[in-house]
Amino acid sequence: MEISQLGEFGLIDRLTKELPVVNASTLKGVGDDCAVLRNRDTDILVTTDLLLEGVHFDLTYVPLKHLGYKSAVVNFSDVYAMNGTPRQITVSLGISSRFTVEHIEELYSGIRLACEIYGVDLVGGDTTSSRQGLVISITCIGEAEADKIVSRSGAKDTDLICVSGDLGAAYMGLQLLEREKVASAGQKDFVPNFGGKEYIVERQLKPEARRDIVRELAEAGIVPTAMMDVSDGLSSELMHICKTSNVGCRVFEERIPIDYQTAVMAEELGMNVVTAALNGGEDYELLFTVPLHYHEKVKDLPGVKVIGHITKPSLGCAMVTRDGGEIPLQAQGWNPLK
Repeated sequence: MEISQLGEFGLIDRLTKELPVVNASTLKGVGDDCAVLRNRDTDILVTTDLLLEGVHFDLTYVPLKHLGYKSAVVNFSDVYAMNGTPRQITVSLGISSRFTVEHIEELYSGIRLACEIYGVDLVGGDTTSSRQGLVISITCIGEAEADKIVSRSGAKDTDLICVSGDLGAAYMGLQLLEREKVASAGQKDFVPNFGGKEYIVERQLKPEARRDIVRELAEAGIVPTAMMDVSDGLSSELMHICKTSNVGCRVFEERIPIDYQTAVMAEELGMNVVTAALNGGEDYELLFTVPLHYHEKVKDLPGVKVIGHITKPSLGCAMVTRDGGEIPLQAQGWNPLK
């Protein structure tokens, strides 16, 4: 069987199905944004991301400092997606012979900057040689109060579906970078044209984890019923929540938040901007559900938009279009194993 037939999550499910838990301190293992480990006063959150050159990033247009920053932040985002706080990271690198010490220092300058901004300690890691390209593996350790941890599996019928920020910008930023890469081929002094589109380029190269939204929810006294970050695309993430919570959903096309620059870039490239928002990924916004009675509280939160609601599982997962029709949602977001 080709690995691509299963996809990333199908392969994980197959490899870890019925994996036994032998330690009482392991509260949640494989299957969410973080593992959850019991501590004396708080629960420990653990998450790992692996980034490979040529699969997850292209050094033709990704500066090493930005890459280091992004590599750390995407791990912080997983911890925030569990309603926790990142505390430490370990960094492991596979380095090919074409990289110098100065290159790796530049990469680490981005990692250190992310740690400084988010108040995270870099506490260890490993370094080895790589036959081809650069490999980055970061493990993040966080913590959360036991009764405040939010997984993907708690969504209930009639819950509101909410998302922070806007969607599709990182994907359109990637399309712009790829376009300029093609245009630069064979040109010695090529200057890329990012005029008026700086926002979408930044969203791709330097994303931010939404700790501000976690704080806003806490200050409003809201604990989401389910939550995850939008790394693979809104459609894929919604279907993960619905599958693990055994529910259906309805999201409304007109409510999906899209930035002006994202829309302009999509029009230039002849792409459907809603499709980009649903399937683009790498936005690292927070997608979460809350009970219906929190509607008045959540609609007033800065940077949060209610985009739909949870339904009974028999109704499936669909997007309600602007004309009132329904389109079934499909998990067409990023699949690194294809």
